[in-house]
Amino acid sequence: MKVLLDECLDRRLAKDLIGFEVKTVPQMGWAGVKNGSLMILAEAEFDVFITVDRNLSFQQNLPKFDVAVLVIYAKSNRLADLQPFVPKILEVLSNVKKGEVIFID
Repeated sequence: MKVLLDECLDRRLAKDLIGFEVKTVPQMGWAGVKNGSLMILAEAEFDVFITVDRNLSFQQNLPKFDVAVLVIYAKSNRLADLQPFVPKILEVLSNVKKGEVIFID
C-alpha cells in the first residue's frame, strides 16, 4: 500500500509506518500544490493520504477522490505529538479503502 504524507506532517513519521511504502509531498515534488490539485495527484499514485489539516474535509469533497484520507487530530504536527497516533494509524491502514475519510483522534 502506498501512503502519501502531507507536507504539513513531520517527514520522520514515515519511519514509523512500517510495512507501507511512504512518500512525502515534498519528496514527490508537489510542495505548495493546492489541496484540490494535490488530491488529484495523490489519487493517481497513492492509496492513502495522511494529513493533520482539519479543514481539508470542509474544503474538498474527499469521497469523490480515489484515495483514502486519514486526518489526524494531533495537538500539533510535531513528531512527538504524532507518534502516539502511530498504532491507530497502522490499524486503520490495514483496513482502509480508497474513497474513505477517517478521522483519528
